[in-house]
Parts: sequence; C-alpha cells; structure tokens
Amino acid sequence: MELWQEMLRHSVDSAKDLVQRFGFDKEQAEKLNKFFHTRINPYYLSLIRYPGDPIWLQCIPDAKELEDKDASEDPLNEEADSPVQSITHRYPDRVLFLVTSQCSMYCRFCTRKRKVSDPSKINTRYIQDGLDYIAAHPEVRDVVLSGGDPLMLTDFMLEKILAGLREIPHVEIIRLGTKMPCVLPQRITTKLCRIIRKFHPVYVNTHFNHPWECTPEADKACSMLADAGCPIGNQAVLMKGVNDDPDVMLELHRKLLKMRVRPYYIYQADLTKGTNHFRTPVRVGLEIMDKLRGHTSGLAVPYYVIDAPGGGGKIPLLPQYVLGRNGNDIILRNFKYDIYTYPDVEEEKVVDTEMERQFRRKRNGHAPKEPVPQEVELVGK
Repeated sequence: MELWQEMLRHSVDSAKDLVQRFGFDKEQAEKLNKFFHTRINPYYLSLIRYPGDPIWLQCIPDAKELEDKDASEDPLNEEADSPVQSITHRYPDRVLFLVTSQCSMYCRFCTRKRKVSDPSKINTRYIQDGLDYIAAHPEVRDVVLSGGDPLMLTDFMLEKILAGLREIPHVEIIRLGTKMPCVLPQRITTKLCRIIRKFHPVYVNTHFNHPWECTPEADKACSMLADAGCPIGNQAVLMKGVNDDPDVMLELHRKLLKMRVRPYYIYQADLTKGTNHFRTPVRVGLEIMDKLRGHTSGLAVPYYVIDAPGGGGKIPLLPQYVLGRNGNDIILRNFKYDIYTYPDVEEEKVVDTEMERQFRRKRNGHAPKEPVPQEVELVGK
C-alpha cells in the first residue's frame, strides 16, 4: 500500500468521527453526513489553523448546508447533456469523462455532490461506455477526466483509461481534473508521472482556493507534474470567508505561479443545493479582477467566469474597461483609472452577393444553403 492510500485509511469519514473529533451533535452529524458524505484526509486536516478558518470552511460540514433546501442538485443541468452515464457532452469538441465517484477530500462546496461519493452513480462499469461514445464521435478532440478525482484510481486503472483514449485517433488532448496536488499531494509519485508521460499531451487542471494550501508538499507535487511535461492550470472557486478578498487572491495566484501553476479560472460559486452560504455578490469577483489586472503579472490573472445555470456553459466577466464611444473613438480606462482614447477603424460598407456567401460557406466546410434571390447590403460584414 502506498503512502497516499495509507493516509486515506485514516481520514475523518463518518458521523461518528465528526462527533468525536469536532464535538458535533450526533443527530446533526448524521444528517450532514447523509446529505453529503464527509472525508478529510490527515494531510488536509493538518492545514487547519483554527476553527472556522478558510481550510476548515472547505472541508468541515456546516449546519447551514441543511438550511439550503430550495437550490438545485444539478444547477448546471449536466444530466441533460449526458448521452451515457459517464459522459457530459456540452461543448462541440470536448467532453467531460467521469471515471470515479471518489475524492480524497470531499469539498463542502462541491457542485456534483448528487453523484460524488456515490459509487452507484459513477463507477468503473461505465468507463467502457464512455470510451465507446468518444470513439464514435470524431468531433471530440479534447477529453477532461474527472469524477470524483481521477487520481483516486489505481495507477493500473488510470493507465488503462489513458491508453484507451490514446487509441482513439481524433482525441488530441487529455486533461486530468484533479485536486490531489492541493489536498493530498502524496498521490503524485514518480510512478504516476512516468505513466502520464507516455500519453502526452496531458494537461492538468488542479484546484487551489487559498494561499495556505500552497505548502512545500504541494509545491513538490506540482513540480513533479510539470517536470513530467504537464502544463498545469488552476481553477479556484470564489467563496465567502475563504478567498473573497483581493489581497488573498493576489497572494494565491502569485504563489501558484512560483509553483509553475497557471491561474486559469475563478468560478463564481454555483447554485448547488447546500452551498448558498458560500456565495458572494458578483461585484466581489469583479473587484478582485480589478485588483489583479495591471497590479501583477498577466500570468497571474485568470478568467472570472459564471458557469451559467441551466447548462449555458462558462461565461467570462470583466470589469468595465470600455467606458463608451465618442464618434469613432473608443473611451477606455486602465488599471489606474486613467482615461484613454483609441481611434477605432471605420467600418466599410460591403456588398455581399449570394455567390460570395456560397463560396465562404464552401470554404468553411458548410453545405450551401438555398440561394437568396437578391443582393443584400451588409454593413461591417
């Protein structure tokens, strides 16, 4: 048994543990653990500095979870985009491939808690269905392995899945969506890196939310993945009491860059049942982006996005840098709130004939439509 597996065996993972370790009322602990299973491995538990701190909030159940009764269990409407049990196919050229229900630490803000920790919803029986679906859809060039956490799989099983994907000619990119470098960095071993190296290009999307998570152990894990040829991106979730402060986010993203992790997304917290107490106003996220842009390296500035409720996908949000127009000039402001004018290019009038439209459609690989009987004048086409 490897060290990371041994550590998992000593996790806080029951209502009884919540009572004994943290003084929970027994009845409340059982309700919380039933609502969403508890698992906190010893490494992540060791990062807590005091009750209610940013680490505590992410991993220790809270009675507020039981008060949030009206929110959706599937706010992103993933089930509607799941042609088979293990696949979510929302975007044209990429799919989410769920390969395990298990995580080394169950985040209390998890957006997929309807499935995560439940082996009847995500398990290895559905993996071949996922591979078959991807093989049958040549438009899929990018596959994101997730779950649960795909690095909860054994090395043997993970290699089998990676090999299966690499046998599909149209799969160009494989991404591992894993929180292990943050919550159980001991999982990143020399053997694991040797396996991943065989199947490049493999990208890693990881998940740090607070500077306290950027430990020497996490740094070592990220360095091993980077040395194995994996570009690493971070996806943080904006949460009240955890990282809803511009200085905290600035420190986090600077530390991540030192660990060779590129900030990729800041997510507005999803509308998931049991997580309303984590949500912040969108204004807070925009203020954080305003503090990052221009005040630190562009490498440290992620996209701030809302994953649109109902399955609309990720929508980026930016502070208001374009203030308006003055004739043909665009009025801008920079990170210091200084005002600048940029002379825009005057748009030309173009007469767009049906022959030209058909040519463009053929060039772009589209079948021609029925001809339009008259010429149409388009401005700025």
